[in-house]
Amino acid sequence: MDNTYKNILDNLYDGVYFVDQERKITYWNKGAERITGYLSEYVVNSFCYDNILNHVTEHGVNLCLNGCPLQATIQDGKPREAEVFLHHRDGHRVPILVRTSPLHSENGEIIGAVEIFSNNTSLMSVRRQVHKLEQTVLLDTLTGIGNRRHMEIKLQSALGEFQQHRIPFGLAFADIDYFKRINDMYGHENGDRVLRMVATTLRQNLRADDTSARWGGEEFLILFYDIDQKGLEAASEKLRLLIEKSRMRFGMEQVSITISIGATMARFEDDIVSILRRADTLMYKSKINGRNRVTIG
Repeated sequence: MDNTYKNILDNLYDGVYFVDQERKITYWNKGAERITGYLSEYVVNSFCYDNILNHVTEHGVNLCLNGCPLQATIQDGKPREAEVFLHHRDGHRVPILVRTSPLHSENGEIIGAVEIFSNNTSLMSVRRQVHKLEQTVLLDTLTGIGNRRHMEIKLQSALGEFQQHRIPFGLAFADIDYFKRINDMYGHENGDRVLRMVATTLRQNLRADDTSARWGGEEFLILFYDIDQKGLEAASEKLRLLIEKSRMRFGMEQVSITISIGATMARFEDDIVSILRRADTLMYKSKINGRNRVTIG
């Protein structure tokens, strides 16, 4: 390699290495040394499938033996990009972003490939922070389930799927019965315990694709995906019964908690406002008719 190009490559922050058609490593720059801990003299003339770097995916798939991007690029001449984890000389795993490109001879034949890789730690950290921020923004801090904004997003998505692909869904509006009395008699700390109990019961007794959220105060919404009216009634009744059978102890007193539910299937003409209003109205019918019941409509 020309010394000018070698000096340029050696001064790159990214790791760079070349392989021939047999995947033998022919060049290893200073960036690769820094990121991996392996010096050039240790790596050059070995084969990338010798598993020095032992690239694995987040699912533990060993790419050096199964799905090597370099090998695929040598075979079809197409560049590739992947997020993987390499094995550092000191033993730990380093998240890296890998980019592979073919190397051609003067007559256009593929004679090898180049892999450029960069440390992905900062990007992974940013993603974790974004995920944490999303969780903070979309979760109700008291109960740990989704908040109002979370449910608005889920509802809008479900309406879109229903109107475009006819995937049905149901919405249940639940309200804790006599919640003000609980707060007044037993204090707000115990009121918060009731909210957490109801939220946890809802969350732990839904199907994987269903979702629950605290809508505000003592109100909760439950979104049931891909369900018919009979299923909606059964699922809502199940949640009502599970809450009714729960008991909470406040000091020496054991108290039964109940909820009133209004539940409705989505209609083609619905928007968020209309389906929410209908479920809310049905919930109040449950209140008027004696509480601790489900009203479907």
